[in-house]
Amino acid sequence: MPSAGEDLDAVCNVDVEVRLAADGSRWSATVFTLAEVERLMKRWSPTGEELGGRCFWCSDGLVVRDPGIDSMTQVLVGLLDAGDFTQVLQRLDDE
Repeated sequence: MPSAGEDLDAVCNVDVEVRLAADGSRWSATVFTLAEVERLMKRWSPTGEELGGRCFWCSDGLVVRDPGIDSMTQVLVGLLDAGDFTQVLQRLDDE
């Protein structure tokens, strides 16, 4: 979720939870822009994190080209329409 007061057109790193109306299932991902991945890798270079910034990974990561909630939502809808949604996002178990 974006932070309070955050410019929604500039969001470049956000955790998302999607609930599908058809079956009520819940799915999660962390969405990053390419620029955000680059920024993080450069930041990690001198700290030694993630092999000195030589790699980037997260278990539920989705990299998109353009920032902004609208752009990211369009990607998620596109993945759903293409049938790739369940391959990309992680299903959350309801308890």
